[in-house]
Amino acid sequence: MKFRFQDLEIWKMAIEIADELFNVADEIDRRRLYRFAEQLRGAGMSMSNNIAEGSGSSSNKEFRQFLNIARRSAFENANILILLKRRGLIAEEKLETFLDQLDHLCRKITKFRKSLMD
Repeated sequence: MKFRFQDLEIWKMAIEIADELFNVADEIDRRRLYRFAEQLRGAGMSMSNNIAEGSGSSSNKEFRQFLNIARRSAFENANILILLKRRGLIAEEKLETFLDQLDHLCRKITKFRKSLMD
């Protein structure tokens, strides 16, 4: 059995980014910065979780609301990563890579949201 969200490109992108964010969180855990790590994991999961949850909605309007939350979570991740870079916890190159991925995901989510207009 396959769920609807598993075929969505935006979900695939979101879960791939979240997986990479978990790797960063694991590194931060080793430095005993647990709050940073948990915040990053939560925001990372929120992107794909909201896409998945929204795909089960009974209306496109409701699905669009979940997509908006997923998009906002991408912004939250960008903010957390910028702070981690400022604190010397991730390299500039890693930050730039993540910001590019998150920006690309946000653009895809926005485009997909527009396609769901009733």
